[in-house]
Amino acid sequence: MEFEVWWLLVIPVCFGLGWIAARVDIRHVIAESRSLPRSYYKALNALLDEQPDKAIDLFVEIARLDPETAELHFAMGNLFRRRGDIERAVRVHQNLLARADLSSELASQARYELGQDYLKAGLLDRAEETFDQLAQSQYGTQARRALLEIYQREKEWKRAMLAALALQESGAGAYQKEIAQFHCELAQDELVHANPDVALVTLDKALSYDRNNVRATILIGDCLLAKEDVEGALLAWRRVEQQSVPHVALVAQRLMDGYRAVNRAREGLNLLKGYLAEAPSIDLLEVTFKAVLELDGPDSANQLVGDELRRTPTLLGLDKLIEARLMYAPPESRAELSLIKSLVGGYAQKLARYQCNHCGFKAKQFYWQCPGCSHWESYAPRRTEELSVMN
Repeated sequence: MEFEVWWLLVIPVCFGLGWIAARVDIRHVIAESRSLPRSYYKALNALLDEQPDKAIDLFVEIARLDPETAELHFAMGNLFRRRGDIERAVRVHQNLLARADLSSELASQARYELGQDYLKAGLLDRAEETFDQLAQSQYGTQARRALLEIYQREKEWKRAMLAALALQESGAGAYQKEIAQFHCELAQDELVHANPDVALVTLDKALSYDRNNVRATILIGDCLLAKEDVEGALLAWRRVEQQSVPHVALVAQRLMDGYRAVNRAREGLNLLKGYLAEAPSIDLLEVTFKAVLELDGPDSANQLVGDELRRTPTLLGLDKLIEARLMYAPPESRAELSLIKSLVGGYAQKLARYQCNHCGFKAKQFYWQCPGCSHWESYAPRRTEELSVMN
């Protein structure tokens, strides 16, 4: 193979072309950087120095000098909203919507951000109107989710149900659990207004969406009790065990009261004891303890609490044990036991909370919808101390 002399020129030529291309790129970057206003660098420096107020003022100046920077307006609006300056966030997004040259896509984005501003400010009527306008846009799914949140805040359960169904049909996720809960809310309203028959029909619909909905089953028992069908109510409440054994604690008092009403208190007590052995719970122990005290006396009540405390050692259980001991303690020991119960009870009450599994919000009473994050069925039917012991 013969060697061609001109091959020696290939390497320097390639090197030269690469150098020229690099110089062109560098000049392009430098030209772009010089075209940026000085306020941009000042704003970045203010952010790095943790001076957000100064940075915001500088970014506002940039947006005023260059009104074409839509993305910068969005960034400023979001920053204002996160800082709680809703009025300025609204103004930024309204100014964007007022621009005649804004594309339809950017207009939808600005309208969606404006709706979020109204929602954050609690202006639910304005937020609802704004999100309604986005139903057929690329933000349709996000807008329907926001509308669902609004309807729940306003307790507009029928509209919330329609919004959830629309989301589900659009492929935005499953909302069976939420729809069942909306039916339960409607049924509870009917029950409050003494319409148990209407409530029962609504609860059947709730179970058609979520057959394991414990709340619907409990409310069915409440409706039957309102119709003076105690036996039917007892059968309904006993079905809770088939759905979720831990939730039996929520109907324990109802069951005991129902069995007393039909003169079968002993049967009710035996049922509760069986539940307690299967799913120990402070709330269930409370109801069972009172029933044992009533039917079998303080010695049996003391034995029951002692056995449960050994099985599940908690301060709440200890408080109940001291209460049982006080009932038959000699007079000279009662003052000391009362003092101990007062101290233990004070700490125990701080632990007697239900906790949301989603956001950690704690409450004295059990909620089907968390007051903190609005998630449904996020509360475990056990107190926080019990959960920590079990874990």
